[in-house]
Amino acid sequence: MKGNKMKILMVCLGNICRSPLAEGILQAKAAAKGLDWEIDSAGTGRWHVGQEPDSRSIAVAKKHGLDISHQRGRQFRAGDLDRFDLIFAMDSSNYQDIMRHANSPDDKAKIHLIMNMAEPGKNQAVPDPYYGTDGFDLVYDMLDRACEGIVKKYGG
Repeated sequence: MKGNKMKILMVCLGNICRSPLAEGILQAKAAAKGLDWEIDSAGTGRWHVGQEPDSRSIAVAKKHGLDISHQRGRQFRAGDLDRFDLIFAMDSSNYQDIMRHANSPDDKAKIHLIMNMAEPGKNQAVPDPYYGTDGFDLVYDMLDRACEGIVKKYGG
């Protein structure tokens, strides 16, 4: 599964911190490579449906030249497994929540821990920065490396 036409979903808990950053970073990297990828994000929880990303995620994205303020939170749904070619979870809890919806080996093969794209096989989590004040830069840097790995592996 490689190429110019792919649909990729980023998933975290609330869809306001990590997955919106991952969506914005990957959109920018895909566009820079001329890839016609559809990239979206969602949360396994529904607390922030319809809300814009956390102001700290918006700020760290802006610091790197990205505008993610137009994004709105939505909840992951089972139909996303049919719609998307790849689904990247930010941590093992999100991964397990998504896996519970997988009904086939093909569905399960679509679901990955995002940091394995930067550090294969380590199953490292992207920490949730919501309750802290200084984790957003670290999260951005981690996701930037992972998204670079996604483009290298799946960008054709």
